[in-house]
Amino acid sequence: MTAPAIRNVAIVAHVDHGKTSLVDCLFRTAGALKRTEEGADRLLDSDALERERGITILSKNAAISWRGVHVNLIDTPGHADLGGQVERVLSMADGVLLVVDAFEGPMPQTRFVLEKAFAQGLSPLVVVNKMDRKDARADAVLGEVFDLFVELGAEELALDFPVTYASARDGWASSTSEKIGTEMQPLLDQVLGVIPAPTLDPKQPVRIQVSTLDWDDFVGRIGIGRVDRGVLHKGTDVVCVANDGLRRRGRIKELYRFDGMARIPADQVVAGDIACLAGIDKLGLGDTLCDPEAVEPLEPLVLEEPTIEMEFLPNDSPFAGIEGTFVTSRQVAERLDRAAWMDPALRVRPGESHGKLVAGRGVLHLGILTENMRREGYEFQVGKPRVLIKEINGKKQEPYERARVDLPEDTLGKVIEFFSRRGAEISDMERRSGRAALHFRIPTRGLIGARSPLLSLTRGEGVLSSLADGYDAWHGEVSGRHQGVLVSSHQGKVTGYALRALEDRGEFFVEPGDQVYMGMVVGENNKDEDITLNVSRERKLTNVRSSTKDVVESIRVARKMGLEAYLEYLADDELLEVTPASLRLRKRKLDEKSRLRDKQRAT
Repeated sequence: MTAPAIRNVAIVAHVDHGKTSLVDCLFRTAGALKRTEEGADRLLDSDALERERGITILSKNAAISWRGVHVNLIDTPGHADLGGQVERVLSMADGVLLVVDAFEGPMPQTRFVLEKAFAQGLSPLVVVNKMDRKDARADAVLGEVFDLFVELGAEELALDFPVTYASARDGWASSTSEKIGTEMQPLLDQVLGVIPAPTLDPKQPVRIQVSTLDWDDFVGRIGIGRVDRGVLHKGTDVVCVANDGLRRRGRIKELYRFDGMARIPADQVVAGDIACLAGIDKLGLGDTLCDPEAVEPLEPLVLEEPTIEMEFLPNDSPFAGIEGTFVTSRQVAERLDRAAWMDPALRVRPGESHGKLVAGRGVLHLGILTENMRREGYEFQVGKPRVLIKEINGKKQEPYERARVDLPEDTLGKVIEFFSRRGAEISDMERRSGRAALHFRIPTRGLIGARSPLLSLTRGEGVLSSLADGYDAWHGEVSGRHQGVLVSSHQGKVTGYALRALEDRGEFFVEPGDQVYMGMVVGENNKDEDITLNVSRERKLTNVRSSTKDVVESIRVARKMGLEAYLEYLADDELLEVTPASLRLRKRKLDEKSRLRDKQRAT
């Protein structure tokens, strides 16, 4: 039995292909904006970190009404590191809106989400966005989409997939590439015509699987999922079957549906629609809620394993406890356990020295967790991200990724040489309009720390995207960071006089006035060894001039790095001190003599 007045659509797009802007247009066309939202943009990017970075981090649900049909929109992250959410939320959809850039075409991370969608039998609707670009090449992009469909085993779909051409920036959609539209109405009409209505039976005993979790300060944990069968009523008793098979009884105390970006109270939600429910203790992702008289749980949600692990430790530097609110190992551990509960793509296990080992899909995945914690007032330290090694059939294996770099054509040779040293195997190369696209397979280790050098090699124009490609034989040694670091020998305030005298040693991360401590990394050495120096040394005052005269103005600008850049820069013997106000690189052992003894033992 179908639910003709419902459509469930997952929106799939690579980072910066215009997905969020397209959804803004759909909201305006359908009249789903509240008065307070008029004139707003990027409505789906409600998180502050999302708006800053311009990427979707958290999967979200929204809904619009078009020609009497309730259309549930399911947002999906565009980055492969956040793919753990994709695998869950696609279970709520019946079709996918595949958004591709009219110039760039489908990217590796688009492939990741689309592969998951085809595995669940979802119907695609291709939207070629950014048709307003002067370099748009819609026909060639459609050919690339066709090739991708065939490569993913969707030959039947590739023969005749529906296409809409659009410009989210200008607010129009059209059925042909030659015609410029005037509104988004054609796209909404095609959603109703192409995306199938859910075929679920409302007369059967109720059943719903939790695909996403949320939190509300008033009602606690909220489970979000599509009603698989029956009608879910507020106040009804259910049996909750966890992923491990454990059963417990509960009652639906609160029930909601989506209207726009908001959750609105509902007395019932029918089969095929997406519901939000509260009141079940210890509700977890993948849990199935069933009628007590017909307990037939759905298959547990299976997620791909993490590939990167990072150590989280309480802060023990000389500046510990100064800038953070939550600083104890217990507080940090509780926050990490809560993160793993909300995101099962994370794995948390005990580490050494009151720390935790947290595994995720990539540096971005763990970096977002770290950034969110510091914004919430947590203070802690993290170690270098490391790949998770497996032993398969008695052989050591490591994770690999398929990657693509878009770059200026004249920098191609330097970039190929750089990634070849990191274990890359070049598979394809494209050239067009002074730009080039390089495709290769590389150990995940080879991508850690690659983004900053890539930007230097390509004058800031290189864009790297990658996709997990399973495990394969251990590659051996992979080229990493070549330069040593400059380490502070004293605690105190950085002076311009000291930096000016030491400029020939390398590039500094600190500037005059910054506070440093012994063992803190203050810069990068020009050579491949670590050296210790005093950056807080002051010029002795005389009756002729002050200690800072004619110095500060001539000092080179310090290199400033963001969180992910620091994580990729870390060496094995270093930690990153993370506080709400600061990021400080330091040696694990602050005392120079201890570091020298360790080095002598290693040799």
